[in-house]
Amino acid sequence: MNRSYNPLDFEIKFLKGVGEHRAKFLNKMHIYKIRDLLEHFPRDYINRKSKTKIRNLELEERSSIVGEIVSIEKRNYGNKKSQLNVTISDGKDCLLCTWFRFGNWFLKQFEIGKKIWVSGIVSEFSGSPQLIHPEIEILEDEESKESFWHSRSVLPVYPLTERITMNTMRKLVYKAFDLYHDEIEETLPEYILKKYKFEPRKKALQKIHFSKNLYEIESLKKRFAFEELFYNQLMLARSKYNHKRKLKGYQFELKKTFTTKLKNSLPFGLTDAQKKVIREIVSDMTSSHQMNRLLQGDVGSGKTIVTLFAMLLAIENGYQSILMTPTEILAEQHFRSIKKLLENQPEIKITLLKGGNYKGKKETKEKIAKGEINIIIGTHALIQKDVEYYNVGFVAIDEQHRFGVEQRAFLSRKNKHPDLMYLSATPIPRSLALTVYGDLDISIIDELPPNRKSIKSLWWNSQKIDLVYEDVLEQLSQGRQVYIVCPLIEESEKVDLIDAESLYERVRTKIFPEFKSALLHGRIKTSEKDAIMEDFQNGKISILVSTTVIEVGIDVPNATVMIIEHAERFGLCQLHQLRGRVGRGTDKSYCYFIGYPPISKEARERLSIMVETNDGFKIAEKDLELRGPGEFFGTEQSGMPNFRHANIVRDQDLLKQARVLAFDIIDEDFNLENPKNKVLSQNYFNIYYEKEKLFDF
Repeated sequence: MNRSYNPLDFEIKFLKGVGEHRAKFLNKMHIYKIRDLLEHFPRDYINRKSKTKIRNLELEERSSIVGEIVSIEKRNYGNKKSQLNVTISDGKDCLLCTWFRFGNWFLKQFEIGKKIWVSGIVSEFSGSPQLIHPEIEILEDEESKESFWHSRSVLPVYPLTERITMNTMRKLVYKAFDLYHDEIEETLPEYILKKYKFEPRKKALQKIHFSKNLYEIESLKKRFAFEELFYNQLMLARSKYNHKRKLKGYQFELKKTFTTKLKNSLPFGLTDAQKKVIREIVSDMTSSHQMNRLLQGDVGSGKTIVTLFAMLLAIENGYQSILMTPTEILAEQHFRSIKKLLENQPEIKITLLKGGNYKGKKETKEKIAKGEINIIIGTHALIQKDVEYYNVGFVAIDEQHRFGVEQRAFLSRKNKHPDLMYLSATPIPRSLALTVYGDLDISIIDELPPNRKSIKSLWWNSQKIDLVYEDVLEQLSQGRQVYIVCPLIEESEKVDLIDAESLYERVRTKIFPEFKSALLHGRIKTSEKDAIMEDFQNGKISILVSTTVIEVGIDVPNATVMIIEHAERFGLCQLHQLRGRVGRGTDKSYCYFIGYPPISKEARERLSIMVETNDGFKIAEKDLELRGPGEFFGTEQSGMPNFRHANIVRDQDLLKQARVLAFDIIDEDFNLENPKNKVLSQNYFNIYYEKEKLFDF
């Protein structure tokens, strides 16, 4: 279904004043169509009649002010470095603006007597306010007197990219509204506009770009943030309704054969959290509808055992089970651990399916197709076209955010509609879970096994690394094992970071020569990786120097020390995952975060949090806050909605409102056929019709 013809869907290159060349630069800001330009909102506003006084500026606060340039000074000092000081006045007080990096073109725009707008974080120098590297705009040269903007008391400040000036952007926005304002269609029904007191779309868009009343801007932007969140939740509500009420899956019977054997053979008892989650999964799998569940659990919480119970439930009903992982190392780890857990059930056949060509792969695929294999564990190889399954009843996807939406959807359609479970060892903050996985039921294992000891985390400056090695030597002397993680594989001319290859040589020959070391990274052949990991797990290797390939899934209970070099370079969730490789046995474990100066304020905040808490959910919330939703998963394939206006950290209240409303509407009117939802139907099916195919519609 395609959006009905509308000039706003013209490519941006066809707008007068754009053309092929300029369009390429606008595309970099995700402005592809004329409607995208209308929704390219200002990030700030210049109030030419601002009454803000320099004396009222507050330290450490972002402030904007209009003043007159009263002095310009360029200072040159050693090594071809220079400093530019521009002083502006509001008629009574002065504000110093300073730049340490600038070109001649930048210097030439300043002229004593010109009016200027500056914006930045206020600091202090010699008792007076100062802005370091503020944003600026010279106001006298802003526009010609014939321009629409010349007489405006409020000017929008837009996000820009190379070759697109502020003048150009303002002209293009004005031109788009001048030509096409009558084509702007409403996207929310009347009853929603009234319920939340939102302005109609056309009026709201015009005001955001051209309003003289800056106090109304926030409420206007809220309308567009709500709209994005609402349509996202509408899709998730339809998907959940589809899975829960319309889509028929396998109705398994809890026969208590393989599942009970597993429970009785475990050398430990299940935690209350694991028992609760297993009950939720069994309830889903014994219903007539397809299970669609996200299983979250912190590092070491026991997700594998829970997943295996679900697999065995499908198998004791005569079906195959699949476990797909993003990396071969993780697939091999799962294969080994599940094989060990099922040692007393040899009738259950397990196989590992990897990418590439290797001996026995063809035979393995033939056995899978004939139904001779019960549990198939693998990477992307599982979704290759030449892999056929006999009768898949259950699919688990581990670290699912590292797969694309299409890849995850592929397995969900095998045979009839197998039960689906998505696993995440990265605790997902609630706001993120609602926007990315809001159509799934969510189970959380929020309890660690009782035999696990807490990990002592320490943050050390790299200059004191010898003291760390003294502590590590004590652990090695007691027969314990150690991980040392580096950000790079080999030395780089571009960045001055510790690399794994160089550090491995130092560890092997100078730091701990009396202990056996090994090097592990992504470029090593799979067979060699397997041999190294097997030796490390068997205690033949004491020190494993590695890149982040050991981030997920490696389980060596005797490893009690993790050293993370250049810890300031890693995100919070990645640091937490790396730390989770230790503390998996009954011995006290240690994680050393080694920071290399200079360390930014944000990096210091991250490292402080890691030392303060082991709680993965608290860490994930902070990581989302610091990095934002777009970077949280570290992948563009995660299915994270590309919101232009909404921010799920800032807009959590809006998200809750949008979710409740969307789910209520779909519960009452699944196909949006009610006349009052006509606007919703037109917009929803134009935007999400293609996407819905991935959700088994």
